[in-house]
Amino acid sequence: MKLEINSLRPFIGAKDFNISRAFYSDLGFAETVISHDLSLFTVDLFNFYLQKYYQKDWIENTMLFLEVKDVELTYQQLAALELDKKYEGVKLMPIRKESWGQECFMLDPAGVLLHFGNFITK
Repeated sequence: MKLEINSLRPFIGAKDFNISRAFYSDLGFAETVISHDLSLFTVDLFNFYLQKYYQKDWIENTMLFLEVKDVELTYQQLAALELDKKYEGVKLMPIRKESWGQECFMLDPAGVLLHFGNFITK
């Protein structure tokens, strides 16, 4: 079987749907409201669904890896947004260098872990 995939859109949950909507908008995602409990968030060709659903153990084990061109620049831009001061539970963690590349992390208001990273190219 050969899949012909046009997009991959993960679903993530929100502890407080409206707070998470505002958080992702502040990160630079464009929101398309699907219904009162579901929105699509988009940057360029990349999308995910945010749903008004919260299950603590699921949310706190959800991670999204956002591959970026420049981790240092992304970290500086994230820090400048000061989202940790605006949203309870948001935490920006410093850049870690790994054998495969580097990344920094941010917890969203519900506890979803966002990885912002890039890979070493040879």
